[in-house]
Amino acid sequence: MTLANPSKALIALVGLICLTVLMATRAIASDAGLPIVTTIIGYAVGNGIAARKGDPVDPIIGKKA
Repeated sequence: MTLANPSKALIALVGLICLTVLMATRAIASDAGLPIVTTIIGYAVGNGIAARKGDPVDPIIGKKA
């Protein structure tokens, strides 16, 4: 697998880091932050699965060329 869309990967990574920092500093409650983290991870994994199936998406992770 290769990184097919670095900009999407960067946005997802920055979002995960920011939410983790906010939860660690208790700026937001874990009850509020954890579903958002799960959504970001699910989006990234879902794009990778769709790319593997050959569905038309602009995936974060794609097949090796």
